[in-house]
Amino acid sequence: MNEIDPSAADAEKPEEKPANIGRIEWIDLTVPDAGHLRNFYKSVVGWTSSDVPMGSYDDFCMNMPGTQNAVAGVCHARGMNRNLPSQWLIYVRVANIAESAAQCTRHGGKILDGPRRMGGSNFCVIQDPAGAVMALMSEK
Repeated sequence: MNEIDPSAADAEKPEEKPANIGRIEWIDLTVPDAGHLRNFYKSVVGWTSSDVPMGSYDDFCMNMPGTQNAVAGVCHARGMNRNLPSQWLIYVRVANIAESAAQCTRHGGKILDGPRRMGGSNFCVIQDPAGAVMALMSEK
């Protein structure tokens, strides 16, 4: 029977990262008239909605039918969100916004918004070299 050197086995393990790194954590749509699109998706998909107060207006959480289980957001393109693209935008958890933003530009992508704080997290919107857009979020 061969003995395994525990220190050698540990050396071969990849660096452990939190389980949520790389996970899609949210999706939303930012448009000029969020109320109109909220009603559109309520009719087409069957979602219900709940208001998210934003000061002088409300954005919306879109919920599973008959529940308060939020699955997406529909937001007005106002204030800090005025530069976000009018498309469904996924939010992916990363370890560090500044490092991911630097890697994005280093590999031919663009930063479309941010990095900045939003909703208790650091956030930025990137565009990959093919033109696809996503949001990144992190605690750092």
